[in-house]
Amino acid sequence: MACLHISVPSFSVISVPSNSTLNVSHSRSKFRSRANFSHGGAIAEPRAIKSTEPLLIDAVRGKEVERPPVWLMRQAGRYMKSYQTLCEKYPSFRERSENVDLVVEISLQPWKVFRPDGVILFSDILTPLSGMNIPFDIIKGKGPVIFDPIQTATDVDKVREFNPEESVPYVGESLSILRKEVHSEAAVLGFVGAPFTMASYVVEGGSSKNFTKIKRLAFSQPKILHALLQKFATSMAKYIQYQAESGAQAVQIFDSWATQLSPMDFEEFSLPYLKQIVDSVKKTHPDLPLILYASGSGGLLERLPLTGVDVVSLDWTVDMADGRRRLGPNVAVQGNVDPGVLFGSKEFITSRIHDTVRKAGKGKHILNLGHGIKVGTPEENVAHFFDVAKGLRY
Repeated sequence: MACLHISVPSFSVISVPSNSTLNVSHSRSKFRSRANFSHGGAIAEPRAIKSTEPLLIDAVRGKEVERPPVWLMRQAGRYMKSYQTLCEKYPSFRERSENVDLVVEISLQPWKVFRPDGVILFSDILTPLSGMNIPFDIIKGKGPVIFDPIQTATDVDKVREFNPEESVPYVGESLSILRKEVHSEAAVLGFVGAPFTMASYVVEGGSSKNFTKIKRLAFSQPKILHALLQKFATSMAKYIQYQAESGAQAVQIFDSWATQLSPMDFEEFSLPYLKQIVDSVKKTHPDLPLILYASGSGGLLERLPLTGVDVVSLDWTVDMADGRRRLGPNVAVQGNVDPGVLFGSKEFITSRIHDTVRKAGKGKHILNLGHGIKVGTPEENVAHFFDVAKGLRY
């Protein structure tokens, strides 16, 4: 079979001999594939034969790995029957996400079935709000509700900086248990919300379609918003450090709503605070991989590496090869299969995995979806996704 030569601008094109293959096998399907790829990308450092680090961590650090590590955003819950059964017994999301035993059980549900390379904490980006003196709840069928939305400078003054040890000890305890449960077979992942996204929720009073309240505040009283953003930046940096000290081996930052900003406004209301978080964390935990995800980030892509994060997670609206070219060789990538693909046939799912991995090139790639997994996704298709992904070989 002839080699496919993928030239990704801003990367050196490596000519791989014909015996350097990406082998794909799948044990639950008759589908078989064997493909040879030449990848454009930075040459990875050799991975120790018996590395003590999880595959995901080695891949992010640019070490040579046998395949891309794989996990799915929102993999804990939503689509699994075992999670739905647990929800019937514990209908309150906050109870499920603030009880150590339940957090650990839910976080491990996909691990026990699919063995992903990343096990992410079951939690929510709004979990810190109570500890910041911002009352909230997450109501089934409605989503997040902020009981006293922030509108004035006086409201911002009432917001406390977050002390995770005091406010969310269950997060630290859960991460410690998860680390012991998965050993080094997978990376334990923590996560936080980015300042602008957190501010959007508390100013809008919950989820929003038009973001008129946060933009009104930004464009009419920017000093108030900057004061709020600063409190979130300081607090989220502390939260990441706490998660790392508790056992998280990588942390993903979700800036879901930053893409509602124009590039100019992103540079004022999001980028400086993301950079501040990364700088603070790197001073205390220089080796902790930080992943940044912002849905719909195609228009901001070149600006995301300016935050200093180690990995940029792409949504499915960006072609992976284009994303690699635009981000440059120093940033690892994550993603970016469309979650809707998991409703397709097994052959279709396999082909999309191959396409994504081929375009990502060898090394510095975490295979994932371009957004969270959808409710109603067939579990057998998730199993197929992981089987194919874990059967890949560079």
